[in-house]
Amino acid sequence: MSNPTESLPDRITLTEGYSGRLSGRLTGERWTVGPARLSKISVGEMDNNVYVIESTDTGAVLLVDAANDAPQLVEHLRDRAPGVKEVLTTHLHTDHWIGLAETVEALGLTTIASPGDAGGIDVPTDRHVFHGDELEVGDLRLEVIGLRGHTPDGVALLLRTDAGTHLFSGDSLFPGGPGKTGSPEDFTTLMDDLESRVFDVLDDDVVVHPGHGDDTTIGAERPHLAEWRDRGW
Repeated sequence: MSNPTESLPDRITLTEGYSGRLSGRLTGERWTVGPARLSKISVGEMDNNVYVIESTDTGAVLLVDAANDAPQLVEHLRDRAPGVKEVLTTHLHTDHWIGLAETVEALGLTTIASPGDAGGIDVPTDRHVFHGDELEVGDLRLEVIGLRGHTPDGVALLLRTDAGTHLFSGDSLFPGGPGKTGSPEDFTTLMDDLESRVFDVLDDDVVVHPGHGDDTTIGAERPHLAEWRDRGW
């Protein structure tokens, strides 16, 4: 059997500019939003998205989900985001932290996760975050939004700037609906959190960056909330 990584490129191909849709594994795009420089990179066989959030003023960087392809990710960060000091894992599912141990060891990163999901991540968590907390990335402020249901204690991050607002939703919100849940009760919990903590408080132009696949906006998804409820888990 052939090694599935044999034909992978040894570097991430990064395009300047934003579309919200990547062309394949180990491709990415980078764009500037006010005081932030954002990158979205596709890794692994499940089209996982890695996000790099950088302060253009200070160079401080937060990595979101060291999901896979650690050798290429480490090289990319050393070259293009040397100010990275911390990595947040949005939830405990393995596909979101396959590359975490190698990335942390190579770069000496502080690990961040929610207390309810940290026990399911096979890398020790240095710092716990809770719903309503704020993360500082240089002069940037990221709001922590707890979104329970897909996992017991998943988190999203909200970046507000004068040039636009961006929600990094993990696997809790995608184009077309909420993330997968394991029971009707978990589905209700996730929908309740999405409505009260996301849709009830965010404007339609907020860009949603999910844990897999293409981006969307709050406005594109808002009309379908009742449909999602009716559809169920």
